[in-house]
Amino acid sequence: MTRTDEILSLYRQKKWMIATAESCTAGMVAVAITDVAGSSDVFERGFVTYTNNAKIEMLGVQADTLAKDGAVSEAVVEQMARGALAASEAHVAVSISGIAGPGGSEFKPEGRVCFGLATPSGCESETIEFGALGRAGVREAARDHALDLLIKAARRV
Repeated sequence: MTRTDEILSLYRQKKWMIATAESCTAGMVAVAITDVAGSSDVFERGFVTYTNNAKIEMLGVQADTLAKDGAVSEAVVEQMARGALAASEAHVAVSISGIAGPGGSEFKPEGRVCFGLATPSGCESETIEFGALGRAGVREAARDHALDLLIKAARRV
């Protein structure tokens, strides 16, 4: 069973809907889910918020958080996930912001990706260092990790 098939099965059983808030993956999680016929049973909507302004306008991310912590931070992905949940009829929202590359900085290296997961009961975040896998590799790894987070969220409850 693929990740997507498992997500569809779990979320259909729970009658839950998903929202995504993506930056560095630019909709890859949404595409992975919606590539399967019938995914409208579980996929409510997706937000591609590549710029800071989009994060602010579409998801309610605070400008001072972006200024203080930067777009690639757990504080920002938590606000992204909460914002996606609030702006949708979803039960679970996953968010992603990272440095896909090429390049990065001493403080935020290529392959660093932050993830947020929001449900009505709260929000959690984590940072994964995928390393310099190349732009496509980082984005694919981030997509797959976000799908795994959606699976774990459904299995927990």
